[in-house]
Amino acid sequence: MKKFLYLLVLLAGLTSCEEDIQFNTPAVQALKNNELWRATQFSAVKGSDNSLTLNATNGFETLVLKTANTAPGTYALGVNETDKASYVLVIESETETYQTGAGVGQGTITISDNPEETNVDAGFITGTFRFAAVGDNSEQVYFQEGVFYKVPIAPAQ
Repeated sequence: MKKFLYLLVLLAGLTSCEEDIQFNTPAVQALKNNELWRATQFSAVKGSDNSLTLNATNGFETLVLKTANTAPGTYALGVNETDKASYVLVIESETETYQTGAGVGQGTITISDNPEETNVDAGFITGTFRFAAVGDNSEQVYFQEGVFYKVPIAPAQ
């Protein structure tokens, strides 16, 4: 009887196991000030000058990444106004804006050169980002280990 009971418990234990895997493809996420930040909506736009603007939001926070080109490579932030990152937080009627720009903030946006991850002609782009952006009140916000994965690209309007 004990063997039957052990067998029954073992069988119940094995059948109750399941894999609850969630795939997050496409996605935009990062560590914002060392806490996970994940976008619920995102899009990318390829400009007529071949520039890239990626918008990501989770409702009350918006992240915008801009590069001068859609070509794979690393784009330095805090150097010019063409390669830029901005973060806007809206709480009730208060808006806080943080950004990089010429001589403001620092960081990088890297567009992947893997053709399975980035194919501008097929309409998707992948890369990484990290930056420190300065707010209107001179405070900073930090994004580290940022990833945008297979974000759909729309043509310029």
